[in-house]
Amino acid sequence: MSIAEILKDEAIRTYLHRLIRDEGLDLLEKFPEEGEYSDEELAEKTGINLNSVRHTLYTLYEKRLAEYRRLKNTETGWLTYLWTLRLDRVPGAVMEDMKMMLEKLEARENFEEENDFYLCKTCGTFTFNEVMELDFACPRCTQPVEHFDNEALLSALKRRISAIRECLGYE
Repeated sequence: MSIAEILKDEAIRTYLHRLIRDEGLDLLEKFPEEGEYSDEELAEKTGINLNSVRHTLYTLYEKRLAEYRRLKNTETGWLTYLWTLRLDRVPGAVMEDMKMMLEKLEARENFEEENDFYLCKTCGTFTFNEVMELDFACPRCTQPVEHFDNEALLSALKRRISAIRECLGYE
């Protein structure tokens, strides 16, 4: 499947945009279909700033969506990195990110369920333990705090967790 065909999928395009922004998508759209290219060659061929090309390639590399092969010039000792894209791995990267997000949301859900919250209208939300020792005054500004009902947040977290678990095939 070509890069252009992959980028037509709106979900994939949105994921990649979140990862590498407009300039990164521009690089992908202009990335030559065949072969390996150094970051300098890509900058020259695409007209994109070299630092942006490098940033995009390293970001994609971190998600295993780009690979490089390193060559050493025997005369100068300089290293050249030749890059190829592996956009066929996008579905796996999306799944990994969803699993990470699920872990974070489940941890937040547990925190929200296990704590009782109090709100200072100036400084924000605090746990019962943070305000109990101060006679239910804000630890920052000492103003009285009021109980905060986190049911709406907890409900939203549960819906989001359920949707991700369903997407991952866990439910």
